Amino acid sequence: MKVVVTGGAGFLGRRVGLALIEGKLPTPEPVSQVVLADKFAAADLPDDARLSSAIVDIADGASVGGLIDESVGAVFHLAAIVSGEAEADFDLGYRVNLNGTRNVLEACRAVPHCPRVVYASSVAVYGGERVITDRTPLTPQTSYGAQKAAGELMLNDYTRKGFLDGRGLRLPTIVVRPGKPNRAASGFASSIIREPLQGQRAVCPVKSETRMVLLSPRKVVEAFLRAFAADGNAIGGQRTLLLGGIGPSIGEMIEALGSAGGTAAVDRVDWTPDAGVQAIVDSWPQALEAQRAAELGFGVDADFEEIVAGFVEDELGGRVEA
Repeated sequence: MKVVVTGGAGFLGRRVGLALIEGKLPTPEPVSQVVLADKFAAADLPDDARLSSAIVDIADGASVGGLIDESVGAVFHLAAIVSGEAEADFDLGYRVNLNGTRNVLEACRAVPHCPRVVYASSVAVYGGERVITDRTPLTPQTSYGAQKAAGELMLNDYTRKGFLDGRGLRLPTIVVRPGKPNRAASGFASSIIREPLQGQRAVCPVKSETRMVLLSPRKVVEAFLRAFAADGNAIGGQRTLLLGGIGPSIGEMIEALGSAGGTAAVDRVDWTPDAGVQAIVDSWPQALEAQRAAELGFGVDADFEEIVAGFVEDELGGRVEA
């Protein structure tokens, strides 16, 4: 089976592609080829004939149609404009997050079989609730959240019509992200761990008692693969699942930073309050009660120390700066 991963040059897309090649979970059919598709080529890929990179404009229907042809059996649709950028550039957000998703679904519809589609949604589809459950209505308060909610509805409808076999995941904040900060409002949550462990300074714009719901990259990749392998009948008519996560305070996150990097790492965090960021983070949920996902075997991290340890092992080669 040939699998396409949109957003494949990003850190999650790349990890999903590698996990598929490595056979981390059973798949409906053996994976013979994985194409990492993005607006730029995926870098530093292992030497494996089954893995390739493609440059695609997800908002261009013809380009997407050329990528997702009749040889494709499954698509992981992870390509998106992140929350802060989608809010700042209304047209770009809708072009990529809404029109791009429609292009992917239409390309899948055009093939002569029923491809499996895994869609990355977000808890941004909710708005203002402190505790989210499987029954919480979608009330997005940002353009990004509205675009992701629209994608969920399309995924349901295309699946209902038999054009594809869709399954989506509402992701909480993912920490610790490698690389450089992006324009997501939650980006500081990775920066206050990532930079200090590499000998660099980071800014924390929110109060120590502020809480966030988090999931590690390891658990997110595992969730994508589990969604891919899941029985569609068990998922049911609502094709998108809320994922769970842990809810540490920022202070507890800094304590875990200290456990991994010592007082030197903690001292590299500059507490610089930003009322705008604080207001955004305060509007986010503080708990996710994801019963459907738990019943289907989707897990969460044990604690934030486990998340930090995974980052150090996966991204820093087990070494931190003193």
